[in-house]
Amino acid sequence: MSNVAELLALARSKPGQLNYASSGPGTPYHMAGELFKSMANIDVLHVPYKGSSGARTDVLAGHVQMMFDAVTAMAPQVRTGKVKALATTGRTRSSIMPEVPTVTESGVPGYEAVIWLGVMAPAKTPPAVLRKLNGEIARIVALPDVKQEWAAQGATGMTLSVEEFDRYLRADIEKWAQIVQKAGIKAEN
Repeated sequence: MSNVAELLALARSKPGQLNYASSGPGTPYHMAGELFKSMANIDVLHVPYKGSSGARTDVLAGHVQMMFDAVTAMAPQVRTGKVKALATTGRTRSSIMPEVPTVTESGVPGYEAVIWLGVMAPAKTPPAVLRKLNGEIARIVALPDVKQEWAAQGATGMTLSVEEFDRYLRADIEKWAQIVQKAGIKAEN
């Protein structure tokens, strides 16, 4: 398969017969796969591994059909032709592999599964302190050398106000809670 449309056609013609690897249950890569299954309305089997290296090895060997993984980890394998990148999971194309379309561009509108980092402060931090911290972080993220370093790692700075970040965080929690519930994912002891 060479693109998401072909993957979707194959998955729909063989429900429950294709599988995808992840670095383990509940990991961002597992969740990205479950979101994809849900939004694309396909039935593919999750094959959890204890970490990404075993999953990558089995994808390269053809033991599993696909994997959701970090662009930075798989880009070398894509460039040497050992694996085919079908799509990236962000809202926009990756700076590391801009030639690869997003899942949304590839036929699953609204799909987005990204790993983000945020800076948190104790709940009782005064609003003026939060605004000051937020402003300084935004200033630093906008520095050309910071932007360049992040782009080299496939990351993009996303600066939000304190209120915007609160809304983003709450929406993200709700999004993933729905996927966890729909997929029947349970915490492991």
